[in-house]
Amino acid sequence: MAKVQKNILIHAATDKVFAFMNDPRNLPVIWPSMVEVKNAVLNSIGGYDFEWVYKMAGMHFNGASKTTEYTLNKRIITESTKGIESRFVWDYKAEGSYTKLSVEIEYKIPIPLIGKLAEAVIVKQNEHEADNMLKNLKDRMEIETPVPV
Repeated sequence: MAKVQKNILIHAATDKVFAFMNDPRNLPVIWPSMVEVKNAVLNSIGGYDFEWVYKMAGMHFNGASKTTEYTLNKRIITESTKGIESRFVWDYKAEGSYTKLSVEIEYKIPIPLIGKLAEAVIVKQNEHEADNMLKNLKDRMEIETPVPV
C-alpha cells in the first residue's frame, strides 16, 4: 500500500472545515482528480457512504467509500468498499482561530491496470494531488474567513 501524509493550517473555525469535509459532495470542488461524487447518504455514525469517480494516470476509476469512524469536529475515517482500495484518516485540531488538518491516505495502486514501472510516478503525482487538495480547501475556507493583515 502506498501512503501519503499531509497537514495544513487553515485560518477558519474547526467546525466549519469539518462540516465542509464531512460532506463528500464537496470533494470535487477542491480535489482536481475527483471527477464525481454521487449517491451520498448520511450513515448511522454521522458520516457518509458514497460513490465516486476518480481519475488516476489518465484513467477513470469507479468506486465507493463509507465512513467507518466519526468524531464530530475531530476525526473522520473513510474506507473504500469498491474500486481503488483506500483508507483516509482526517484529523482536525483547533489552534486558536485556526484549524490544523492532517490527512493520512493509504491506497493500493491498481498495478495490473497500469504496470509496475509507473508506480513511483503515480505515487509522486498523488502526493502532489494531496497538496493541491489541501491548498484548495485552505483557499476556499479562508475566502469566507479572511486572514487578518
